[in-house]
Amino acid sequence: MPGKRWAAPVLLALSLPLLAPVTTPPPASAAAAVPLEEINATTTQVAFGLRRPTAIAAPDDGTHRLFITEKRGTVRVYHPDTGLAQTPIIDVTASVDESGNERGLLGIALAPDFATSQDLYLAYTALPDGAVTLARYRLDEARLEPLLSQEHAENTNHNGGQIAFGTDGNLYMSIGDGGGAGDPFDTGQRLDTLLGKILRVDVSRSCGALAYCVPADNPFVGVAGARAEVWMYGGRNPWRFSVDPADGSMWIGDVGQGRWEEVNHVKTGRQAGANLGWSCYEGLEVFDQAQCRSGATYTKPVFTYSPHTGGCAVIGGQVYRGKQFADLVGGTYIAADYCYMTVWALRDNGTGTYAAAELGEMPTQVTAFGATPEGELYVVNDLPGGLHKVSFERAKPTCRIAYTTRTWGTGLTVDLTITNTGTAPLSAWTLRFPLGRGQSVISDWNTDLTQSGDMVTAVNAAHNGSIAPGQSVTMGYLASHTGDASAPSRFTLNRDNCAVVRS
Repeated sequence: MPGKRWAAPVLLALSLPLLAPVTTPPPASAAAAVPLEEINATTTQVAFGLRRPTAIAAPDDGTHRLFITEKRGTVRVYHPDTGLAQTPIIDVTASVDESGNERGLLGIALAPDFATSQDLYLAYTALPDGAVTLARYRLDEARLEPLLSQEHAENTNHNGGQIAFGTDGNLYMSIGDGGGAGDPFDTGQRLDTLLGKILRVDVSRSCGALAYCVPADNPFVGVAGARAEVWMYGGRNPWRFSVDPADGSMWIGDVGQGRWEEVNHVKTGRQAGANLGWSCYEGLEVFDQAQCRSGATYTKPVFTYSPHTGGCAVIGGQVYRGKQFADLVGGTYIAADYCYMTVWALRDNGTGTYAAAELGEMPTQVTAFGATPEGELYVVNDLPGGLHKVSFERAKPTCRIAYTTRTWGTGLTVDLTITNTGTAPLSAWTLRFPLGRGQSVISDWNTDLTQSGDMVTAVNAAHNGSIAPGQSVTMGYLASHTGDASAPSRFTLNRDNCAVVRS
C-alpha cells in the first residue's frame, strides 16, 4: 500500500538554497556505539495466515498482545504463547472500501488510556467512495465512530493511513496526495486540503460540530484558506511514520515518484508547519519547478535512495528503544523497502549527519513495523501474510574497502582496494555502492562497472574474480561531477556490508 506506480504487485547534484538546514542536537538517549556495518538484522516468523496485513499496534495493558490490521477491514490478535487468533477481535468490513490494491483498513493506534477506556483508532478508506477516514472504535461496545474524512475518490492509490499518538497526547495521521502520478491535483503544496499532509488533532474531546478538537498551537489555525488540522505538508505518500518516544521527533518514510525514496527526521520544535517538499522536490532534486515557491523553506530529507537499488517503496519504520538489542541498535532507526527487502538503518550522529547502512534482508513485501511496549520490533508482510519478530546480531564484516580519491574541476577518480576479511574464499564478487548527486562514471579499470541512477554495480574482471581470505583486489573509476565530489559512503560486497577505510 505504499503506492508505487510501476511495481507489481504493490500494496502498496543540485544546490538546494531553499532547504532548511538540518541541525541535530545530541540524541535524547545514549545510542549504541557498535558500527552499523557490524550489525545484521534477522527475522523469525511467528505467525502465518494473515490476509494482507497493513499495521501493528501493541496495547500497554500487560496482556502481551499484538493487534494486526488486515486490508479487508479486520483486526487479528497475536499472543506469543497462543499464536494468532483465528477470529478477528474487530470486524469493520461493512464500512471499509478495499477496492483496488491500496485501499482498505490502513492504520491503527491505541488510545493512551486504552487499558481502561478500551478505545482505539482506525484509519481506513470508507465505503462508498474511498474517502480516507479516521474513526474511534470502542472495543467494549464494538462501536465504530467516524471522526474525520477526506475525499479521495479520483484514484485508489496514495492514501497514507498511518496514525500514531505523539508524546503530547495528540493523534497524528498521514494522508497521501490523492493518487495518480506527479501530484495531478497539486495538493502537496496546498493548505486548503488534507491530501498530502500529516495532521494533528485532539481526539480526547470534541469542539462544536467537530468530533475532535484542533490544538490551538497547530501552525495554520486562523490562517485564511488553510485547514487547521494540518501539522506538516508536502508529502507524497507518507505511508508509514513513527514518533520516537524518547524525544518526540518524527521519522517519516515518504514513497517517491520513481527517482527517489526518502526518509525525513523532523525534530520537536521544527515540526509545526514543516514543508516536506513534494511536489516541488522529490528527495533532494526538483521535481516540478512550477510547484516551487519563492521564499519557501523546505525540510531536507536525512536519507534518500533510488529505486535503482532494486527497491520500489520505502516502508518507514521505528527507532529501536528496546532492551534486548540496545547495545547494538539502541537509538537507531530501522526501516525497509517493499520490493527489495532491504533493512535500512539510520543513526543520528548528533552533528547534523546520519550514518546509513543495509543490515540484511526482511521477508518479502514488508508493509509495516510495530513495537511492543518494551520496544521490541515486529514486522508484517503483505504476501503471503505473516508476522515476524526482528532481531539483531553483531557480525564482523567479511569485506573491507579502502579508497583514495583525487578531484579536480568537474572530475574525480576513486581507487578502491577490496579485502576479503572473511574465512571463505570468494570465487566471484559484486560490489554495490551509491554515488554522490550529479556524479557520472566515465570509465573504469579492473572491473566491469555499470551505473544505474545513483547506484554503481561493479563485478569482477576475468583476472581478479578470486579473493582468498586476507587477500585483496583493486579497481577504480573516473567520474564527472556537478559540484559534489564526495566518495561513496557505504559499500556492500555480495550484499554483505563492508567496513570502509579512507587511505
